[in-house]
Amino acid sequence: MGDRSRGVTISDVAAHAGVSPASVSRVLNGRASVDPEIVRKVQASIATLGYSPSLVARSLVHGRNTTVAMVVPDLENPLFQGILKGLSLAAADDGYRVLVADTAERVDDEEAIAVEARQRCDALVLCAPRMPEAKLRRLVERVAPVVVVNRPLPDLDVPIVGVDYVRGIRDLVDHLVGLGHRRLAYVTGPETSASNAERLRGVDEALAMHPSVRIERIPGGSRPEDGEAVAPAVVEVHRAGVTAVIAFNDLVALGLLARLRELGVDVPGELSVAGFDDVPMARYATPRLTSMSVPRTEIGAQVWARLRTLIGGGPIEHTVLYRPRLEARESTAAPAAVGARA
Repeated sequence: MGDRSRGVTISDVAAHAGVSPASVSRVLNGRASVDPEIVRKVQASIATLGYSPSLVARSLVHGRNTTVAMVVPDLENPLFQGILKGLSLAAADDGYRVLVADTAERVDDEEAIAVEARQRCDALVLCAPRMPEAKLRRLVERVAPVVVVNRPLPDLDVPIVGVDYVRGIRDLVDHLVGLGHRRLAYVTGPETSASNAERLRGVDEALAMHPSVRIERIPGGSRPEDGEAVAPAVVEVHRAGVTAVIAFNDLVALGLLARLRELGVDVPGELSVAGFDDVPMARYATPRLTSMSVPRTEIGAQVWARLRTLIGGGPIEHTVLYRPRLEARESTAAPAAVGARA
């Protein structure tokens, strides 16, 4: 048998209970004026018809608990830490607390963790960069109200707040081209990461804008150890003429910088290195890391603004993508040949 709960609506509950959709809504919102017999019928129909929207009903029928949950793949990542900080501060101003569920990058467990978190809270913030899109689309319908972070989901009525990675990569390539670089490399993120796919779109658009530029792609990852591991491949392409490297994120870039230093590669004298996200450690690296700055706490505050609207029964607001800002530091400079001609 298929999952009966999938696609169940307020209208379905109303028809089953023999009441109007408006009556169902009043029950779900805990209105004291609703006839107790109607409440009994609606609650019975919710239980009979299944899980969704009973995820919503279950918390609302018993009263809101002024708690929301944020599901993240890796809380060690400073990007998610910053978003969580902004979300928590903004939610606290409205009397809400934020619980955190770290999936530890176990993609197969994300759906179950998200559903369980939603059962305990009034709403959900979902950061699932590697969940297959079809699965994610089904999930957001089950756990509404929900706001999705950094996942484009066309034609789906769900608020999305994120980063314009396409524009960010284009701007970063523009910076390096402006310094005189023509042979670049991009250390990719996880193969299944949606934000890596967006970055790759940015690489393709940058190549279209700069026909004389070449950008090698080197398989990488998302953690500092991935940056360390990819250093030999970076050195190899550098020997073949690459003069600048863009890492998937700052964590990879920081690991790469550390390993290049051990290998005796001068950054930026021989090779420029840039990251993405502008995590706090970027400005303390040696050399200080050029990066695309992402307004993490502002994203978190914007996520709460949209979640608060949904909890209050308001309309779904449009997608917001923040354009990253270039923070040019000492890890990027003109390639040696260009500097010699200057």
